Amino acid sequence: VAKLCVCDLLVAQCDTNCCCDPDCSTAEFSLFTTCSVPVVTGDSRLCSQKAAVYSLDVEANPPEMRFKLIDQVNPSVFCIHAANYKQALSFSSPEMPTSENFDQLLKQFGSAAFSAEPDSWDVNTDAQNPSDANETYRYEYGVPVQTVDAFLRLPSPVVSSWCSDANPAGFLVNQVTKCTRSVSVENCGDIQAVSMLFYINSSILAVPKSSQMVNITVQSITVQSPNGTRTLLNGNDVLRLPEIVEELCINIVLGVSYHITYTDAGEIIEAAAAFVLGAINKEALSIQQSFAISFAQANTEPVPLSGNPGYVIGLPVRAGYRPQGYPFPVDAVFAALNTNKLSQLTLLQSTSSQDCLAAQGARTPVLFGYNMVSGCTLRITAAMKCQPLAQTLLDLLKGQSFPEYVASFGNSQAQDVLDWVPITHLRLSEQANNEGIYNLFQSSCQIPVSLEIEVKWTKYGSLVNPQARIVNVTAKITTTTLKQLPSGRERTIPVMSSVVFTDVSSPAVPGYKAWPTINVKLPFDFFFPFV
Repeated sequence: VAKLCVCDLLVAQCDTNCCCDPDCSTAEFSLFTTCSVPVVTGDSRLCSQKAAVYSLDVEANPPEMRFKLIDQVNPSVFCIHAANYKQALSFSSPEMPTSENFDQLLKQFGSAAFSAEPDSWDVNTDAQNPSDANETYRYEYGVPVQTVDAFLRLPSPVVSSWCSDANPAGFLVNQVTKCTRSVSVENCGDIQAVSMLFYINSSILAVPKSSQMVNITVQSITVQSPNGTRTLLNGNDVLRLPEIVEELCINIVLGVSYHITYTDAGEIIEAAAAFVLGAINKEALSIQQSFAISFAQANTEPVPLSGNPGYVIGLPVRAGYRPQGYPFPVDAVFAALNTNKLSQLTLLQSTSSQDCLAAQGARTPVLFGYNMVSGCTLRITAAMKCQPLAQTLLDLLKGQSFPEYVASFGNSQAQDVLDWVPITHLRLSEQANNEGIYNLFQSSCQIPVSLEIEVKWTKYGSLVNPQARIVNVTAKITTTTLKQLPSGRERTIPVMSSVVFTDVSSPAVPGYKAWPTINVKLPFDFFFPFV
């Protein structure tokens, strides 16, 4: 490692701030501000190895470069003790083309995209291994969805933007791809990838290495005109193949969306495809195709997630409420999430008019990690009654159905009661703020003027891949005293709502020995399925 220098890019010249560059002189080192590569190591997966450490001594005059060689210990419990397979430490030399192997290399690497399909994807259902007869198979996450001839293909760009049909669709892996395909009117009928038949003619295996097959049905057919207008056809049982009509090639496949239904046993029971068909003229040399695949479990209602497991910044904070009859039965807790389309924490949405009465009903979801402020103005007249006005403002700030709980994780399920954090509600009067008195709509006319939501979250799990977890949510309503206005007088007050996210993760304190610690890094799924 003392001879390695990854920042040495210029030949026979000194690279700026490259402390390991042997071409740099002492005078040039004195002009450095920092070491761009302070530590040089070999394979980071080794349990123990030498590390070259570079630094600048800014107290010296002129500043000098310092170098030392140290023994670096990998804190991970999963590391390589000895690298005894020397071939894996460097790239293998490519096979050089010769007159004997040129044709074979051209066949293997000559196309725009190339791949070697494993033999396990080619399933021969007629000749099964007798030892596998009693073994139960099921699809697992990421395993290619198998068909009778190979696997379900989801074309995608590989090396360039051109479509490659060698991309397998992985089980439970939702994908959306776009790629370009070369076409022409003269041979549009001979190109398989622009025909509907290419995407539905191969049946899917219900489970790997089985004889049970699931046919791909046509869910819908949408025809797109040259100007972009789309029309949904009524009949889906008609197979529309490409054909030339008046110098146009019609029924060209522009998009395919697969929808796969599976059971909790990992068995595919239904497959459907939705097509978008279009037309090309003689001037067209290529088309852009879009492909998508989604999976849904049978007999379940899909619930949008905001992370898996931790929250993803920018996705809505999931929320719910406790149904009547809680805590019996426990399984019914948060069941409303499955049917409630508004299972999100929302905030008052500002309007261009800034009129509170006109903004009623306009809500915007609270997005994890995004601090937001919104508001409006309310014009109060002497004819307005206190209690109806207070209730109107409360509904404006909190919405019609303010949730009672917030999901601690982005993938928290409705039946997992301990995965939901109750929202703490506080009410504070502006007049009693200095005294710290919480006021609950006393006899005087108190109207709410602000809603402040604070979401506290922490980093959870592995240090390598921490997950965002919500641990506390507080909703504070601030009220103010509304004095009776003289007849004919008006008053305008601002109404505000806000949300702030606070990271309450406990940082590591150097030298703190009160609690025993071990500095290791485990795989993210080390404790699966336990938390």
